[in-house]
Amino acid sequence: MAQRPKNPEPRPQPRLYLITPAIVDAETFALTLEPALAAGDVAAVLLRLAPADERSQINRIKAIAPLVQRHDAALLVDGDTALIARSGADGAHLSGIDAITDALGALKPDWIVGAGGLANRHDAMSAAEGGADYVMFGEPDEQGERPGFETILERVTWWAEVFEAPCVAYAGSLDEIVRLVEAGADFVALGDWLWNDPQNITRTVAATAPLLRLPENAV
Repeated sequence: MAQRPKNPEPRPQPRLYLITPAIVDAETFALTLEPALAAGDVAAVLLRLAPADERSQINRIKAIAPLVQRHDAALLVDGDTALIARSGADGAHLSGIDAITDALGALKPDWIVGAGGLANRHDAMSAAEGGADYVMFGEPDEQGERPGFETILERVTWWAEVFEAPCVAYAGSLDEIVRLVEAGADFVALGDWLWNDPQNITRTVAATAPLLRLPENAV
């Protein structure tokens, strides 16, 4: 990976990356998702799907993809590269370097490949060098556990200072967003906690706008 230039352009404004819960009824979820997309500057949506047969999964993606794309955001599917070509999705998000490497061979250059579940710095660098479109730090694992927040900040800062590939940083609450932006995150991910209070989803997304603003003189 190339290092960032010595005299970089001003940083682009960080944007949101929404991670859905595991979806069963896509048409019903679309009614929740659309106002969330309208409430903030959303760059991408990571669609997580509950287990089902292949046809049902494709139909779920087809119910969500046009909605996301109408809001000028990319729709990524979590963990299943086989569904991408027939569903209208923009790409896939994979966890773990082996799955990421396989996806890069299967999907690039036609679709987006995102890299998460990165166990260490070496895996993050390998994913980016292999052509991943972004790396993600700080997201919960399958048990719902995530690294300590200071560890996440350290990883985001290191990445932003050295590498050109975009970084998505997972925020466990609104309170974490400002420090993630200051550390250099290009995108801030909001996950399950966003959807747990249906009455406040759009209000929460709207509340991210001032938190995503770059510090003065940020590069």
